[in-house]
Amino acid sequence: MTQLEKFHELKKKVLLKYQEQYPFFQGNWKSFSAQDIQNLIGLIEVNCKQTVSEKWIYTHLKPEINSKVPRKDMLNILSKLVGFSGWDEFIFEDKIFESKELKESKKSKKMFWFSLLILIFVIVIAVGFFHKKELPKKKTIELNNQFTNEKVNSEEVKVFQVEDSVTQELEIIEGKVQVSNADDKKTKLVIQSPFYEPKTVVLHPNQANEPQQTIDLKPDDYAMMLKAFMLSDNKDWQTRKERLNTILANNLEVIVMLKNDLGSEYFNKNEFSQKLIVPTSTVRKMKIVEIKNDANKKIQFIRIKQE
Repeated sequence: MTQLEKFHELKKKVLLKYQEQYPFFQGNWKSFSAQDIQNLIGLIEVNCKQTVSEKWIYTHLKPEINSKVPRKDMLNILSKLVGFSGWDEFIFEDKIFESKELKESKKSKKMFWFSLLILIFVIVIAVGFFHKKELPKKKTIELNNQFTNEKVNSEEVKVFQVEDSVTQELEIIEGKVQVSNADDKKTKLVIQSPFYEPKTVVLHPNQANEPQQTIDLKPDDYAMMLKAFMLSDNKDWQTRKERLNTILANNLEVIVMLKNDLGSEYFNKNEFSQKLIVPTSTVRKMKIVEIKNDANKKIQFIRIKQE
């Protein structure tokens, strides 16, 4: 620590000493008033039998930043005020403190490395112990369209793994999911999609050794047709109107969730058909997230997310 830094430290201690005598003062040197200066001068005279001028306090103690260290005789006076024999002892005490900190730092480092070695030893023992246990085996499940034999669109399907009453959604990447299947447990996959019929598949323990398995999903014909209408740019509105009338139930309800949580819009069959008859970029940006059919397989409910 430099001499100037030590002087700033001394200023802090002087301020604390002043607050011991005048506890009502809770400010800093910047807010030190003319009355506070007179009080400090009196405190120095009583404790140190020395005199400090008001101008010196304004010049050296009031500024937040000092460019140089004051004369040593004045530093001796302030050091005595805060409990030291003088400026030299004030600096010397700081060096002792730094030496103690250095020793404590070395001691802490030794303890850190000792603790780290113990932790590594415990981890090695734990890894050796758990390695003996049979870990769940992972297998790849590929989801295919039953009719085209192509992998499904990952964004159009959700897969949930149910094991011991715990449900977990699995990540789908390029139409495939990774399933952890322990040798002694069976697990269940629940597959949901607005464009495919729902399906539940039970994986038995004896299937764990199979590295990959394919699950075929049966498309919902009307849902697939609706998706095609929304993405198509075919302008034959009369044909589109007739086909929409075929796949949509008369009591159709459509909920469109607006962007940025601005709410939702409701459409009936006629209103929704009018939007789809003439293809627009807005319609093509809509994403179907849920479809429900009636007893005749016609689409009765649609939930759409606006993108």
